[in-house]
Amino acid sequence: MTEAVDPTGPLDPEDKKIITLARGARARNGVAEGAAVRDTTGRTYAATTVALDSLRLSALRLAVAMAVAGGAEGLEAAAVVTEAGTLPDDDLAAVLDLGGAGVPVLLAGPDGVLRATIAAS
Repeated sequence: MTEAVDPTGPLDPEDKKIITLARGARARNGVAEGAAVRDTTGRTYAATTVALDSLRLSALRLAVAMAVAGGAEGLEAAAVVTEAGTLPDDDLAAVLDLGGAGVPVLLAGPDGVLRATIAAS
């Protein structure tokens, strides 16, 4: 379901922005993950992990849900800031549902350094 892409090379300023938004959300809430998505009109949505007794959502799934609730019709890119080295298939499936195949998911560490770009497929 995933295809890793080499993260070397210059990072697009708009992609850097969603990594920064994801990193800021994560730090502000003191949670394991921060995520941000950019829709096809350029709007961004940032979210963090939700871990309530009655509701558990990953940061990326919540960011996608926020985009849907905001009227987004598609995604251009997504970013997740986490210590984890991979993303669950369910997270990538949410990106695929709204954005379609090939939407890049930028996986960055807590320091904001890009570790991998994953193409949801």
